[in-house]
Amino acid sequence: MQALDLETPLLSDWNGDATRGFDIAFEFRGMRDVSARSAFVVDETGVVQAAWGYETSELPDFDAILETVRAMA
Repeated sequence: MQALDLETPLLSDWNGDATRGFDIAFEFRGMRDVSARSAFVVDETGVVQAAWGYETSELPDFDAILETVRAMA
């Protein structure tokens, strides 16, 4: 987060709870509950303020995500 100059927590979904909660799970090469490539901006009250979905071959638009987060600050 220091490299991005943000004081915003980031989520690592190591157990898949967010994947299932955001309903972005799919089966990929025989593996269940794989996360679709997605990005969400959630405010301090837990409300999703923005969401993006990407194809597996696409990279997220980090500039758009950062712009959204910074606009909320």
